[in-house]
Amino acid sequence: MSQQDGFASGLLLGTLIGGVVGGVLGAVISSRLDAKLTDEENESLTAGDNNSQKSAKRRQMRASANENLEIEATRRSLEDKIAQLNATIDDVRKQLGNVNSNSSVSNE
Repeated sequence: MSQQDGFASGLLLGTLIGGVVGGVLGAVISSRLDAKLTDEENESLTAGDNNSQKSAKRRQMRASANENLEIEATRRSLEDKIAQLNATIDDVRKQLGNVNSNSSVSNE
């Protein structure tokens, strides 16, 4: 019994420590990324170049178009996989139906 009690308390302690360490690490990383993004935005605003802002918007538009294409390709891939799974399920049902019908005939 003492081993089970030790396991439960160790699991609880490990979960607690892991949650705290993960939370602190996530907060530090996100604050650094946030500061980096803020610095980049300030640099682009102080530059005052309309051309750089236009090119940034163009890059965003291209990125969103690429994302849409990737999403569409992923959706089609998933639809194909679902169709394959449905076909496999139908085949297994037929095989099981044949097995069940054969076993009922042999029992009679």
